[in-house]
Amino acid sequence: QVQLVESGGGLVQAGGTLRLSCVASGRIFAYTMGWFRQAPGKEREFVASIRYLGGTNYADSVKGRFTISRDNAENTMYLQMNSLKADDTAVYYCAAGPNIGVNSRRAADFGSWGQGTQVTVSS
Repeated sequence: QVQLVESGGGLVQAGGTLRLSCVASGRIFAYTMGWFRQAPGKEREFVASIRYLGGTNYADSVKGRFTISRDNAENTMYLQMNSLKADDTAVYYCAAGPNIGVNSRRAADFGSWGQGTQVTVSS
């Protein structure tokens, strides 16, 4: 069983930056890891994902502003968020799973989830 713990959320002004981290415990060899977010009253949405060997996939809304990365030796994934907007305000969730299609953006494909970390961007 993989356990995921996020950190790094907080309150930031529009245009600012934050870096989220997700530490995994358990075996994640060959797992794809990803970030999703959920704003109040909205469905959970895909943000970005990264395959074990580094291939990445981004939602159009964050492309060019967010960068996903991972350190497999440390079982850690990151999300560098730049040029933050009020619309980025949400709870951000770390997710992981095996055998996920390269272009998958479906939350249901990811079997393990963290508890979430709040990101609030003030305008």
